[in-house]
Amino acid sequence: MKTLKFTLIVLLILLLASCGSNTKKFVKNPVDIMIKDMSNLNSFVIILYDMDYFEDENAYKHQYQILKDDIDTVTSETTSWLVVSDVFFKQHQEDMGMEVASKKDGVVTKAVSPAGYSNYVGNEKYGNWQRNSSGGSFWAFYGQYMFMSHMFRMSMFPVSHGYYNNYRSNYYGRQGYYGNNGARTYGTSSAYNKSRTNSRWNKRPSSFKQNVRNRVSQSTAAKSRTRSRYSQSRSRSRSGSYGK
Repeated sequence: MKTLKFTLIVLLILLLASCGSNTKKFVKNPVDIMIKDMSNLNSFVIILYDMDYFEDENAYKHQYQILKDDIDTVTSETTSWLVVSDVFFKQHQEDMGMEVASKKDGVVTKAVSPAGYSNYVGNEKYGNWQRNSSGGSFWAFYGQYMFMSHMFRMSMFPVSHGYYNNYRSNYYGRQGYYGNNGARTYGTSSAYNKSRTNSRWNKRPSSFKQNVRNRVSQSTAAKSRTRSRYSQSRSRSRSGSYGK
């Protein structure tokens, strides 16, 4: 009787595991792959440039912009569309237009931040703080790095010293920063990100975006329930195999 009970539990575990594996093939995190591939670099930034759900492929995808630091130059490149898991898509669904990973002076962080904040804004190698007419100050890049000012759309959305100080003091390397006092100044739904007219996601209608959010929430919730049942079954099987 004990043997039969144990065999049935093992079969249940295998069934749950096979169901989980057949629903979606495991997709390796592309950001981790890029970080590993650029391990020889001392500094870089990875920005979530665009995102979308491709209905014909039933696939969630990201595009990334990568900034690499050389001695006196910063180079920029944009990746092709890369498949990501539904879990990773949901994790970063509010982070479009933002840094999702960076490396500075050999130290990697995955704390989300506005584009340019981790390595370039506040770094006197690339620019300085200048006073405005109201007595505050904003960040301005030097002439040879002016392309970053355009890239980060700082003419429309200047970086104030107050925002940057709050980021450095309370968020840098620890948690995602989207703006002061809980405001969504940056991120997918912000005016900063929506000002980009070349984004595939920004061109999608609101109904499509909401359907994708619902879909990814449902799929990740289902996976979580499956993992929970699998974990409980394993726990019961271990206790049963040693019980009387």
